[in-house]
Amino acid sequence: MNLLKQTFILRIRRNHALEHATIHVLTATKPGRPLAGRSTSYGFYLYGDVSDEELQTAVSDARNRLKRGESRLAIHPGCGTNYLASGAAASLGALTVLSLGDRKAHWSRLPDVLIAATLALIAAQPVGPKLQEHITTCADVGDLEIVAVRGIGVKAYYVKTHST
Repeated sequence: MNLLKQTFILRIRRNHALEHATIHVLTATKPGRPLAGRSTSYGFYLYGDVSDEELQTAVSDARNRLKRGESRLAIHPGCGTNYLASGAAASLGALTVLSLGDRKAHWSRLPDVLIAATLALIAAQPVGPKLQEHITTCADVGDLEIVAVRGIGVKAYYVKTHST
């Protein structure tokens, strides 16, 4: 049994891919625009300064581009998956150094901890996008359909989707 292909998880992964693709489309028209999102099994939230029409067009364009095979749109440098991979690597690097040697001299080992954490961060940079590609997103959106795009507050939107 592949958990990543279970209906509930697959819907989240597809919506996560659509969220990223939508953000890519929106930032292509206005680079540097601050946007954030959060995916669910029934759609995704998007936070940022966009109009209803602009978001509707971007979501539709993003879905169509994913359907045409533009899988790179599912990977985003600002994804929390990247931060998780980097944070976990830095933590493991620091903990590894702290677990070695004399436990009484923690402060004197701070330079070693910083070096280990930094090296771990550098090594982890390609890990986040790979985790997105293989685990946290699914660029094959399948039968994912956009049901509604609606504002839910100031600079906050919900994109409702449906898939089997």
